[in-house]
Amino acid sequence: MVTVAAVLLMLCAQTEPAAAARRPGGWSQGPWGDLFGENRPKLRRAALPAAVPLPKPRPADAPATWPDQPGPRKQPPAAADEPAEQAAPGPPPPSACRLALTEEIAIAPSIPDIHGAGGCGGEDLVRLEAVVLPDKHRISVKPAAILRCAMASAIADWIRTDMAPLATSLGSVISDLDNFDSFECRGRNRVVGARLSEHGRANALDVRALKLANGQSISLTDRTVSRELRESVLHSVCARFSTVLGPGSDWYHEDHIHLDLAERHNNYRICQWNVWDPLPQIAPLLPAERPEEAPPREVAAKSDAAKSDAAKQDAAKSDTAEPDAVDAKPPAKKRRQNRRF
Repeated sequence: MVTVAAVLLMLCAQTEPAAAARRPGGWSQGPWGDLFGENRPKLRRAALPAAVPLPKPRPADAPATWPDQPGPRKQPPAAADEPAEQAAPGPPPPSACRLALTEEIAIAPSIPDIHGAGGCGGEDLVRLEAVVLPDKHRISVKPAAILRCAMASAIADWIRTDMAPLATSLGSVISDLDNFDSFECRGRNRVVGARLSEHGRANALDVRALKLANGQSISLTDRTVSRELRESVLHSVCARFSTVLGPGSDWYHEDHIHLDLAERHNNYRICQWNVWDPLPQIAPLLPAERPEEAPPREVAAKSDAAKSDAAKQDAAKSDTAEPDAVDAKPPAKKRRQNRRF
């Protein structure tokens, strides 16, 4: 009701002054004069509201949402005197092996760690591209081998200390190392379901041959290579690596030598490589043909029963033979062949 009355008062206030000016007596006459007389109340024009105020700007440190509303909340920025948030951790420092395996020993850049299924892969990995001799001569590893740093360091030391002097004794230097296999995520001997091979841990290398600068190739499983040379290689690798597999160990290693640094209980080591004797330079001669003038061979005397059986067989053959073929004689060439053993 109060609201309706206020609206009526506002309408009357807008129309009444003009009507009163035209009437004689002014405000004393009319309905207002009848009600209030000269003491008519003064009407005030209703004040219109000012412009609607806008909300204040949101402070920079205000949370992203109200506490009672779901959703993530944005942390306020750190003050100027507070330390900034720590950056993401960087790569681990190089290992002692990585620091020792310098470019004066081997060209072996580091590669990222590999973490595959079933424990496949490893850490502190390198790509062994070449071994550097003390005189700066490089022995290329073809193809480059993916190995753990410790295994790559052992290969480099073996080449520099044992194999390079061996090549010098042959009047040449090593140019290439024939890498048959290095890192490969697989089971032992590539058998499905077998235990993880040391190749799957980047801890093994298969070597087939060492190539010399003069074009000669030292194949470690070639029986035509000097036995003394192959035995020298055998003794050197078995003294350095925990596993050595070659010919005679199983049929998987008949054409290469497997080397690894597997860790076993009580430092147990395996060295299975049969250094076969060299093949003869000249193949043995075949027996010569029996000369035609050679006397007939002596045969053991037959018993009476054997003679009787032989006579019966000869009689049966004569009964079934064709008439014109009974007395036929074999040609001379066949007679000579019949005399051979």
